[in-house]
Amino acid sequence: MNFVAIDFETATGHRNSACSVGIVTVVDKKIAEAWHSLIQPPENAYWHQNIDIHGITPAMTRKAPTFAQIYPEIRQRLQGRVMVAHNESFDRGVLQKSMAHFGLDYKELELPERWECTVKIYRRLGFTSCRLSDCCQRMNIPLKHHEALSDALACAYLFLAAAEMKVQR
Repeated sequence: MNFVAIDFETATGHRNSACSVGIVTVVDKKIAEAWHSLIQPPENAYWHQNIDIHGITPAMTRKAPTFAQIYPEIRQRLQGRVMVAHNESFDRGVLQKSMAHFGLDYKELELPERWECTVKIYRRLGFTSCRLSDCCQRMNIPLKHHEALSDALACAYLFLAAAEMKVQR
C-alpha cells in the first residue's frame, strides 16, 4: 500500500491562502518520509479566526517561502501518487487554488480527480463523529490538531488502520 497523505492550513477563508503544508509518504504500509513547510500566503494576510485555529501568525511566515517557491518540493512528493486527506475536497481545493494563484498547472501532477478521504471512509465504518480529532482519539492515534504535519501523519495512520479493518472483516 503506497500513498501520500497531505494536510494544509490556511491563513484566511480563501483556499489559495495556504500557510502550512504537511506531506507524508507511505511505502509498503510504512511511513517513508514526513515533510513540512510553512508557506507565506498571498500578501502574508491572515484572518484572526484562522490564527485562533492553528496558531500560525504573519510574523511566522513573513520570511517563509511562497507556495510557488516550495512547489518543486510538493510536486516531487505528489506527482502521480495516490492521494489521501482527511477532508479531501478541502485539501485538494487548497492545492488547486494555490497552484492557480501562481499560474501552475494542476494537471501536471497527474493526480486522480478525487482523492481518498478518511472522513468518508470512517463514516462508512460507522463512526458517528468523523472529525480528525475524534477519529484519532477513538483509534488511539496521537495528534496535535491543526499542525499540518501532525494532521497528515494522523490521516496516514487512519487510512492504514481502515485498510487493516477492512482486511479483517
